[in-house]
Amino acid sequence: MEEQMGQQNNPSAGGPEQSAGGSDKDVQDNKLWAFIGYLGILCLIPLLAKRDSKFAQFHAKQGLILLIAWFFVWILVIGWLLGIILFIFWIMAVINVFSGKMKKLPVIGDIAEKINI
Repeated sequence: MEEQMGQQNNPSAGGPEQSAGGSDKDVQDNKLWAFIGYLGILCLIPLLAKRDSKFAQFHAKQGLILLIAWFFVWILVIGWLLGIILFIFWIMAVINVFSGKMKKLPVIGDIAEKINI
């Protein structure tokens, strides 16, 4: 049991660790600030307000990286979904062509009507 406890605090064991220089008082006084660091854009609050806390800064910086990563993943997912929608619109357009119809596509048809060439 003691061996397991020692491994949890040992950075080389891959377990939870306290960041270098983060005192127990720093940790206790700044847990809420560190938590705020993981609340999306609110990570900027401890980044700017708690510059003297290594604990809050550590977690706010990780929160910022998570936010940036989430943003890029979100863009990729939305782009992928929009690509599927556009492909469906393309299929609808091709069906309209071969059916001899002049049927407007959703959203795209209204925009296309405004083009004067």
